[in-house]
Amino acid sequence: MKKTALILGGSKGLGWASAQKLAKHDWNLIIIHRDPKNQLDQFYAEVKLLEDSGCKITTYNKDATKSESIQKLIKEFQNENSNLKIDLVLHSIAKGSMKSMHGEQKLSNLDFSITIQAMGYSLYEWVDALFTSKLLNNPSRILAFTSEGNQKAWAGYAAVSSAKGVLEAISRNIAIEFAVHGITSNCIQAGLTLTEAFKKIPNSEKLAEFRQKQHPLGRLTQPEDVANVVYMLSLPEASWINGSIIKVDGGESII
Repeated sequence: MKKTALILGGSKGLGWASAQKLAKHDWNLIIIHRDPKNQLDQFYAEVKLLEDSGCKITTYNKDATKSESIQKLIKEFQNENSNLKIDLVLHSIAKGSMKSMHGEQKLSNLDFSITIQAMGYSLYEWVDALFTSKLLNNPSRILAFTSEGNQKAWAGYAAVSSAKGVLEAISRNIAIEFAVHGITSNCIQAGLTLTEAFKKIPNSEKLAEFRQKQHPLGRLTQPEDVANVVYMLSLPEASWINGSIIKVDGGESII
């Protein structure tokens, strides 16, 4: 029987690369994304190409970060497939404020709240809702994307950095508290990758140029590099990896 992955934030960047990788290895996919109407035709065309390989892909263009939306989506999953069991959940949500901590447009409490909810706390809300609804298989894997901003600082990244800290703490506790149900949880710390989300960081071009010059392997991380590790962690051989932060950066972070 084919396995099913739920990808939160799966239409672009690391989420979409992971969707492509899993589909090529015969996974069925549920992709939650949030895109404007003028980008949907292209995305649906790309989804159709993946479906032609034989996998089933269900997409929902809805907000995956709000509590009420999560509950509604869970019901839609169950209406779509009453026998659904999810084997892997990938949290790839990139929704946060890139404001500075000072100046006219400085970060507000609301900016922090929205960012931490979307990129941090929503991981727990999803796992809790899926588990309560008995949609998580035994065994199953929970994966979430973090970044080097979990320990290092750069201007404009304070809210996202805070969210990554929350995300990692939640992932660790899921690894402990849900282990008895066959659920493991890990974070993937991708290297600097030229995604749309990264390009929103102030001075991202300068940061990318600097990092590439420093990089031990002479190039930046590609989405496909990260997708390869998502797939590796989906394999039975990865069942004993739990509560970890796995770096996928070609050695960038040790320089």
